[in-house]
Amino acid sequence: MAIECYPGVLEQQISETLSEALSPTRVIRVRDTYKASREIESMISQELTDDPVFGRMDGLVIQDFVDPARIESSREQLKQNRGQLILIVGAGTSLIEPDPDVLIYADLPRWEIQQRQRRNEIGNLAVENLYESPSLKYKRGYFLDWRLADRIKKDMIGRLDFLLDTTDPRNPKLVSGDAFRAALQHAVTRPFRVVPFFDPGPWGGQWMREVCGLDAAAPNYAWCFDCVPEENSLRFGFGDVVIEVPAIDLVFQHPRELLGDPVHERFGAEFPIRFDFLDTMEGGNLSLQVHPLTEYIREKFGIPYAQDESYYLLDAAPDASVYLGLKSNIDRKQMAAELRQAQEGSNWFDAEQYVNKWPARKHDHFLIPAGTIHCSGRNSMVLEISATPYIFTFKLWDWGRPGLDGKPRPIHLDHGLANIQWERDTQWVKDNLINRVCPVAHGEGWAEEKTGLHPLEFIETRRHWFNGPVIHDNQGSVHVLNLVEGDAAVIDSPYDLFEPFTVHYAETFIVPAALGKYRVRPLQSDRKCATIRASVRTDH
Repeated sequence: MAIECYPGVLEQQISETLSEALSPTRVIRVRDTYKASREIESMISQELTDDPVFGRMDGLVIQDFVDPARIESSREQLKQNRGQLILIVGAGTSLIEPDPDVLIYADLPRWEIQQRQRRNEIGNLAVENLYESPSLKYKRGYFLDWRLADRIKKDMIGRLDFLLDTTDPRNPKLVSGDAFRAALQHAVTRPFRVVPFFDPGPWGGQWMREVCGLDAAAPNYAWCFDCVPEENSLRFGFGDVVIEVPAIDLVFQHPRELLGDPVHERFGAEFPIRFDFLDTMEGGNLSLQVHPLTEYIREKFGIPYAQDESYYLLDAAPDASVYLGLKSNIDRKQMAAELRQAQEGSNWFDAEQYVNKWPARKHDHFLIPAGTIHCSGRNSMVLEISATPYIFTFKLWDWGRPGLDGKPRPIHLDHGLANIQWERDTQWVKDNLINRVCPVAHGEGWAEEKTGLHPLEFIETRRHWFNGPVIHDNQGSVHVLNLVEGDAAVIDSPYDLFEPFTVHYAETFIVPAALGKYRVRPLQSDRKCATIRASVRTDH
């Protein structure tokens, strides 16, 4: 019996529980076959780098982490105990036995992994770093552990005998592989939401706490990942039992049905659209920042596309603002010098001397192609619509504040200055990036507008205002939508292909490419609603 574990699963707990329940002849821990920690650190140092946030994507596989002699020793143990129950537990079980009698995959969402890292319950794959800072453990997971484990997972989803949900270690749940795969198959036949997660931050606000009904104990809520399948999870109900699995499992198993052929051919089994919330209501400014250009992110970090994005204002106080683009005729060298002085703590950077500060109102849409200096000001509630490489933010200035841990937040000034597009000044921003709304179509009870994104970006956004049914056609490409106005809306099929699906204000939902046409209407016919919809431009 092989129990393949995603990094972050509590392997010791699984080994002890199954040993007590099944009384196996032998338990083989894959971790005992790994190379020495010092050897692994040397092997991966170039990819991880000494930067506190960024590393580089690599092609390492689990075979690179094991000692061949130790693997052979484990295989010998199998031969000596043929016909008896042997448990193989860990990440890389197939190196010891590629065709076990029973294959169980133990999984959990990355959000839960991060919580365990913060509580110092887990370290990283194949190294002893339990008490390393959570940010460094996350970095190692992002660039190394999860990439390696995903390569294993892609191979196993189609043939696992059982899926073990370990999201709640006190209540693990087992589902047959056939039932799990049937659930994934069902998910691409209807609209769905992923499980959102919320997190505080040094600039966080209070809007999500009230609107989303969140725990009052947290100091604030800065972030919400409302559609990031690489990080979010899905819940499936089997009778009274609900399991929670990483949403990326669906992307791996059904990329064409979910994404559509054009998107899949361009991005592979990756979900390229991200929706998240940035809450600064009664909070502070985000860090002044810039995202890398495509050539830069590819060369420096091994990422194939850039984090182009936009800010859609779900709500805004009267004094809300967005910093976007540079003022005309600024002194670049002087700006860079003052940023360096601020980084060293010798002065306060006067952002408004160099960066445009635009008033922001509810339903405004600010477009932010990579290379554009930007940040949301305080008292804004932003729906951020972007491409997915979400950790590649080069902070230029963070208003002199520490993180929630009391330590200075990392600034990446050299990366940032190398990517600022200096020609994107006041007039260029006004002409290209602010409320570029264009009517597209209308009908009885609805109107459609194009709101972006900029031609430099591969995501297209459309806003629909409606008080009656409106037909959407995804034309074979995945759609992501958020209800930005109105209490609730219903998504159904003109051909009764799926059960009606209800979403509420500010909720994001995914419409798989395989659905074709779908209909969105207000839950209450006398209410006016609006959605913002994102898709990948097929002509890009």
